Amino acid sequence: MSAAVLTAAPPRPAHRDPQVLRWLGAYTASTVGDSVYYLALSWAAVSSGSPAQAGLVMAVSAVPRALLLLFGGVIADRLGPRRVVLASDTARCLMTLGLAAVLLATSPGLWLLAAAALVFGAVDAVFLPAVGALPPRIAARDQLARVQGLRGLAYRMGSVLGAPLGGLAVATGGPASAFGAAGALFALSLPLLCALRLRPLPTGEKPPTGEKGEKADGPVLRDLADGLRHLRGHRVLGPLMITILLADLGFVGPLNVGLALLAEQRGWGAPGIGWLLAGFGAGAGAASLLLAVRGGLPRAGTTLGWTMVLGAVAVAALAFAPRLPVAVAVAVAVGLLAGVSGALCHALVQTECDPAYLGRVSAVSSLGSLGLAPLGMPLTGAAAGLWGTGPVFVAGAAVCALSGAFALTVPSLRRAELPR
Repeated sequence: MSAAVLTAAPPRPAHRDPQVLRWLGAYTASTVGDSVYYLALSWAAVSSGSPAQAGLVMAVSAVPRALLLLFGGVIADRLGPRRVVLASDTARCLMTLGLAAVLLATSPGLWLLAAAALVFGAVDAVFLPAVGALPPRIAARDQLARVQGLRGLAYRMGSVLGAPLGGLAVATGGPASAFGAAGALFALSLPLLCALRLRPLPTGEKPPTGEKGEKADGPVLRDLADGLRHLRGHRVLGPLMITILLADLGFVGPLNVGLALLAEQRGWGAPGIGWLLAGFGAGAGAASLLLAVRGGLPRAGTTLGWTMVLGAVAVAALAFAPRLPVAVAVAVAVGLLAGVSGALCHALVQTECDPAYLGRVSAVSSLGSLGLAPLGMPLTGAAAGLWGTGPVFVAGAAVCALSGAFALTVPSLRRAELPR
């Protein structure tokens, strides 16, 4: 009599996993809500004050996000990412609906909008690390690359849908209507997040303190220091954080400030900026789709390094594109290469990191693009005014190339893999 052999069922592909689809739906609703909220805030600020005052209101949320991001990672690790994401979207829902109600009843001054922006930025500082820490708790390790591809598609979809939806809401009922739409989108994410069930951790890995039912106590700074020590001693994560920081410093300023300056100097105008951004978005979306279909890579670290180097060449080439169609084609290449390298960075963070530290590590990986790099945008504009747009693009490309070269020279990072 032959014995029956029981084998574990293979994990579902990410695009068929109900847990991943719930998380993806919640993330998409939250991303669209973000876009609608910022459009509503900018419109309300412009309607209540001068353009300079409106710009100040829009910039206010970046301050608490940059200052509190690392501590947000500690909170995500203490309480668990699902709980933190759920609380963050609840807070954003209540805040935006409250703003809608106030705008319907009266005409608030800029101080209220600035206060709302401060609160929103502080909530973002907690939300963002938790979002980065959640995918490994809902998907198998060999599906994390696909999850990052799907996340990239959701982010692009949120950017594409959010602006016209917010504009339609403002045209229909003013900023109050747009804030109400944003609140409804945040509310849509809540039942999906409540329905998530976290995967059990592999043997030997410890969950965040809050998920064990224990009291999260002890100094916050000690937890933060523990997370930084974990990074410093990790053979892949430590070099990867340096790579991400260099790439963000070289990429964010030139692309956010330089594209507008390039379009103005070449006489392409606002439509030219739109076409360049559309080309970049199309390339990044194609990269996300490619990773969602392809999944893991046997030499992900090597691929990461080379895509950064090639992406740096494409960034420099933007400064020398003679006509708008050529510049758009180059922008597509920049988006494709940056999309691949960015998704690989996120996936490697999630596969290499101990879940107990993932919130803090996600916070460190986001600090460059969300905290430090935006502070360099005024310097980028000043440099472009002194030396022209071309040198700014070339300097940014050199820093991006340095990040890719660094990744290729660190053996442990170069050999890092993403399982399929």
